[in-house]
Amino acid sequence: METLEEVELCFPQLLNTSCKRPKRSHFEIIMSYTILSSITVLTTTLNLLVIISISHFKQLHTPTNLFLLSLAVSDFFVGLLMFFQIMLIDGCWYLGDLLCVLYLYLAYIITSTSVGNMVLICADRYVAICHPLHYSTKVTQKRVQVCVSLCWICSVIFQSLVLKNNLEQPGSSISCTGECVAVSNNIAELADLILSFIGPVIVIIVLYMRVFVVAVSQARAMRSHIVAVTLQGSVKVNVKKSEIKAARTLAVVVFVFLICLCPYYIVVLTAPDALLNSSSSFVICLFYFNSCLNPLIYAFFYPWFRKCLKLIVTLEILRPDSCVAYIL
Repeated sequence: METLEEVELCFPQLLNTSCKRPKRSHFEIIMSYTILSSITVLTTTLNLLVIISISHFKQLHTPTNLFLLSLAVSDFFVGLLMFFQIMLIDGCWYLGDLLCVLYLYLAYIITSTSVGNMVLICADRYVAICHPLHYSTKVTQKRVQVCVSLCWICSVIFQSLVLKNNLEQPGSSISCTGECVAVSNNIAELADLILSFIGPVIVIIVLYMRVFVVAVSQARAMRSHIVAVTLQGSVKVNVKKSEIKAARTLAVVVFVFLICLCPYYIVVLTAPDALLNSSSSFVICLFYFNSCLNPLIYAFFYPWFRKCLKLIVTLEILRPDSCVAYIL
């Protein structure tokens, strides 16, 4: 039987109600702090650069970039919320029940909004590639603003319903002092699983597969047309390269999204009460790491982002006429 000397408590003065601090090696704690801090800084920095770029340069005020801006904003706040996750490395929460509920509430809203933004980006690319002639009429600046606003509003309303009991009675779901968890009923958990994970995954895969099929078919049609008229050898090489590039890009997008989100929801389904041990801490960090990768996938590979980055780093963005600079 464990004695008090063998057990390290989050609040030693509360012998009967304090949570036990998980036993972890000094190396594991240092590595966790280092990795989480690096992800936090990288996530906030990259997404802030995307926000500044799209907001400042007028040439980037397009419907597609509005989706990217909304995604960058949600991912930026995910990076800020990771500071609280760093505090949970040793398995103890020291900021009280009210701040715990507020942290979890904001985390749920922002992460679900980030996933929703990814779905909107997929839909935007689907219309642009599969229905290019109707894109300018279907995807307008006003409609994009409405979709982005609805994405945020729906996330707030939905997560308010999921965490209703926790918001009304902060601390009612914890089993000991120093714990920070959110507990909801089975219906709410199932709805959150479907709307925040299963649904978006299905939509993203279906849309991207459709985009890939259309892109490949268009490339092959163009190849057949050009081959019948002009040089055959060089065209084949170029088309094959474009097909491979399209397949690689779509595969990376889907794979990264799934690889970052699947482990978290697997833990939620199999062991929902084990959110503060070392294994769950890893999957939570991986879940947040997707927000660090989003600007790299959706923005960093765009040439305009590299141009904006250069203007920001060299402080040329401070010039009065920099907002009308040629970026594209």
